[in-house]
Parts: sequence; C-alpha cells; structure tokens
Amino acid sequence: MPFESTAEAVRAWVDGWVVSRGAAEPTREPWGYTVQVGLAEEVARHVLTAADEATVRKLAEHSAAGVALKVFVQARTLETWLPPGWGLLDGHAAFMAASLADVEATPGLPDGYRLSSWSRGGVTRVVVRAADGAFAARGQIAVTGTTAAVDQVETAAAHQRRGLGRVVLGTLAEAGARQGVRAAVLGATEEGRALYEALGWRVLAPLSAAKRTTDAGTTDTTPGRAAPAR
Repeated sequence: MPFESTAEAVRAWVDGWVVSRGAAEPTREPWGYTVQVGLAEEVARHVLTAADEATVRKLAEHSAAGVALKVFVQARTLETWLPPGWGLLDGHAAFMAASLADVEATPGLPDGYRLSSWSRGGVTRVVVRAADGAFAARGQIAVTGTTAAVDQVETAAAHQRRGLGRVVLGTLAEAGARQGVRAAVLGATEEGRALYEALGWRVLAPLSAAKRTTDAGTTDTTPGRAAPAR
C-alpha cells in the first residue's frame, strides 16, 4: 500500500480533488472534511472518514439541498443510514490507490486517434479524439506534493473497449511521476474498477455517495446522478 493508512489516502484524495475542481480548501471536521464546491448541483460535500449511522443521519438531516455525502462504506449500508428525502448517487464503488512506479506503462494509441495534453494550475489534462475530431476519452491528475488525485476519467460509449482508458491513465501516471508524485488516488465506478486493478491500482475501501433528492417534507426519492471517477 502506497499510504500508511486509508485516512492518509483520503486526505490526499480531498487535497487533490479540490485542486482538480477548483474548489475551496477543505475544512477539517471531527468526522472528516467539508469542501465548498460552489456549483448549483453540488454546493458542498462532506467526506466522512469516520462514518457511522448516527453521524450520517445527523449530517443528512442538517444539510441543505445540493450538499453531497461521500462515505467509505458499501452502498447498501449507506442506503439504510439515509433519512427520507435522500438517495444514493450513481458512479461510486471503490476508493483506490496506486504507487505510480507500479502502474502499467502507457500502451500505444490505437490507429485513428490523437491525444492532447496540457497542464495548468497543478492539473494535467489528457483528451483523446477520434479521427473526425470527436471526443473519445479524457482524464486529469491534480498534483499536491508527492501525492495526486486522478479525476474525471471517462471514455465515450462509441469508443470503449479500444484501450483508450489505458492510454489516458498511463499518460496521467507518467505526468504525475515527472512531477515527483509517488502515489495517487481516485474514486472508481464499478465498471472502471476492473481496468484500474489491471493497471496496478488497489482498492482501499468501498466508496458510496448520497445527496438530498427532494425538499424536506416530500416523498419522491428518485436517485440523483453523478459523473464517473468522482
């Protein structure tokens, strides 16, 4: 394991994520961290490193619409802890880490694709486009000292199963290593987990997320949505 503890890895994830998304500096809480995100769909998030039912319920009951909870437990467990009006967010399954020295080398880009990469404000972004210029895949890595967070990794449905995810992740790992990163973290979807494991990433804990799905006092509990690799 490239970190001394899961708690240390979570701190690296929070630190990297706020750089990746341009969010506010995290505020330390007894149960984890609060991050002011500043978006209409996610005004803030609570990242719970010490989660139990009582803590989750209290935070959920006192959180306004648009505040998300990130909890390192199985989704089915978190679901039983949530009060009415809250639902699980899709796109969360595992919290993962890797030593960049152990990540598989970047494979060659398939014929017909081209890759672009640029860095700004501590974040390196990679985009793969098809021959016609259409979006095919992307990802980014935010460096914070010797650790980094990989974020926003996705492949367009029409371009999946062509090795583009491996190219993106390998390119990001190389970029991080050049900047002195020794270990990286990410939040994976269930679909992405298998790819990351094949490339040398390791699951440290389950990862689930939830957000208020209705205003207080209503009964509609349709789950919200979330982008992959959150």
